[in-house]
Amino acid sequence: MKQIEGGICAAQGFIAGGVHAGVKPTSHPDRKDLGLIYSEVLCSAAGMFTSNKVKADPVVLDQQHLENGVAQAIIVNSYIANACAPEGIETATKECQLVAKALGLREDDVLVSSTGVIGVRLNVEAIEAALPDLVRSLNPNGSDAVAHAIMTTDTVKKELAYEFELGGRTCHLGGITKGSGMIHPHMGTMLCYLTTDVAINKELLKEALKEVVGKSFNRISVDGDMSTNDSCIILANGMAANKPIIEKNDDYNTFKEVLLTLCVTLARQMAADGEGATHLITCHVQGAKDEDTAEQLGKSVISSSLTKAAIFGKDANWGRILCAMGYSGADFNPTNAKISFASKAGSFPVCEGGKGVAFDEDYAKTVLTEEEVIIEIRLGEGNGEATCWGCDLTYDYVKINGDYRT
Repeated sequence: MKQIEGGICAAQGFIAGGVHAGVKPTSHPDRKDLGLIYSEVLCSAAGMFTSNKVKADPVVLDQQHLENGVAQAIIVNSYIANACAPEGIETATKECQLVAKALGLREDDVLVSSTGVIGVRLNVEAIEAALPDLVRSLNPNGSDAVAHAIMTTDTVKKELAYEFELGGRTCHLGGITKGSGMIHPHMGTMLCYLTTDVAINKELLKEALKEVVGKSFNRISVDGDMSTNDSCIILANGMAANKPIIEKNDDYNTFKEVLLTLCVTLARQMAADGEGATHLITCHVQGAKDEDTAEQLGKSVISSSLTKAAIFGKDANWGRILCAMGYSGADFNPTNAKISFASKAGSFPVCEGGKGVAFDEDYAKTVLTEEEVIIEIRLGEGNGEATCWGCDLTYDYVKINGDYRT
């Protein structure tokens, strides 16, 4: 496995493009807000979506379109979420119809996503007017355009691709994602699109995606708010001509390993780019009774507003960590807890046996000044282990979200 350029266009047979459609009339004309992903051939397809009871209409429509496990194109817009919006299902359906007609596809083989402000009607007329330019923009180097088109409050694009071998055939897997705020999966406002030229049946593709999402995107939190629009979609077109994966063999395990590596990296990028964030927080829990317990503890810690604020202030306030573990609902013995802070600058213990230990405050501040701060938790109660990611809580988070709509 090696990292390569190309993002979602790294895999054979995929092209993409993005344009400014003016979904938000006052948006800057140089700002792309509409993207399109297209495969030359029909793909095995799978998706994971928000578990919020309030779901955006594009999510509802995609779940219907993916019931048969195949798709060939995805259209996505930013600025307007098309969630709880007038004519929501009608505008989402219209987008699929427009793309299907332009590319000669079945309507059900087109997926649609939106991200942005909730409750506002989607300007589908602007999308329809821009569609000819969008289709013309499709090209083998179009991943960058779509990665930028889906950004909202993101400060950097998030794009990655890997090359690897299955049975002597060279295969590729690429992905882009967006998400900076309203991030608290199960599935966070995040959008993620993954493309691969691996030949794999739709049932195993869905199973691999579900497992990987559970260990990557579902282990991040920025602000504790679960979005209405979260979507993670993977398309596999089989153009690498590998022996099709139809059982859980070595090829399946290799594919899943690459998928996990890619998704964890993108998930970390999302957490690090949390709205207003100055630190990536990594919480590694080991020695829990089982993996689920470790994950529950880790997610509680990286979701704690007080812990996040302490990291922003470079304050080794470990009591907030133990407190967050205590209200997580996970089964553990606090008297077994060992907690340490670490970063590139070093590490130091702060808690042994559930009690505080002395540490140098000046050294602690040096360690906590680094961009990534690691919270290590050891329990000694079993083999359960999990890593979760979050970010600090800063003044800028409130500024960004205080006037997000206006």
